[in-house]
Amino acid sequence: MGDGSAISAFLDAQAAEAGAARNTLLAYGRDLRDLSEWLARRGGSLAGLSRETVEDYLAFCDAQGLSRATRARRLSSIRQFTRFALEEGWREDDPAIRISGPGRAKRLPKTLERAEIEAMLAAAPEIGRSPAERARNLCLIELLYATGMRVSELVALPVAACRGDPPVLLIRGKGGKERLVPLTAPARRALAAWLEIRDAPPEGSPLARLTAGRGGRWLFPAPGAAGHMPRQSFGRLLNDIAIAAGVDPARVTPHVIRHAFATHLLEGGADLRSIQTLLGHADLGTTEIYTHVLDERMRELVLNHHPLAQPGVGEAAGD
Repeated sequence: MGDGSAISAFLDAQAAEAGAARNTLLAYGRDLRDLSEWLARRGGSLAGLSRETVEDYLAFCDAQGLSRATRARRLSSIRQFTRFALEEGWREDDPAIRISGPGRAKRLPKTLERAEIEAMLAAAPEIGRSPAERARNLCLIELLYATGMRVSELVALPVAACRGDPPVLLIRGKGGKERLVPLTAPARRALAAWLEIRDAPPEGSPLARLTAGRGGRWLFPAPGAAGHMPRQSFGRLLNDIAIAAGVDPARVTPHVIRHAFATHLLEGGADLRSIQTLLGHADLGTTEIYTHVLDERMRELVLNHHPLAQPGVGEAAGD
């Protein structure tokens, strides 16, 4: 089997069996074609790939000046392909399984303290021009913090999935993958209050027109081609809520709320596997970044509050 056919078969399998997103498939394809072209210049092919060859290719990528993140992604693509080749019986070993990559520079996700989230939840019902808007706004932020959803998942929630006071929400995430996320009691109350208003709007009101049109299938209907609230509109709403709560709006985005959800769960004793499932992460390594957030917080706690860490304390003790 030629390299082109092997790559195509791999990508088809990733789309059909693993539910890989389009951007992921495009990245796999680019990385594997680059490797194939490099091998061809050396008179080789993917079928003859060895551990030494992969290491030589990564060294070549490094010499080209590619970033550590790009090199790590390319190795990840190669690993996925060689594992697939082994499973398909194309080869008898996996040459990339034991290669340690360059890794990624760990950037700690920005998050918010619990008190800041609580202040924003308290401020949300005051933001809006009408009782309907205020109920909707509280529902939006309660659901976001209760579930850790991506903003694209939040604004595109089908109303049918939210009826009947559900204890959990079925969320369709990246690649069409579905997951169940429990709702907190405050989130369920906010959802019920918003549904009561959404489902019985005054006749002729803007909300009534929205729910009667293409917005009828969405929990948060809005004018526009999609029929639901745009992500940008929710971002602006969060900005207003942050200002009202006394939180620096520059620190607040929908993704920061998602990070806060995960960090606060970990602080409360939740295990990484559970958080991975709730967030919809395909790889546990993505979720592990939150342990570094806690490590950094613990370090700051010691440096700021431990008596021996205060300036002058050590000198005084030695006098």
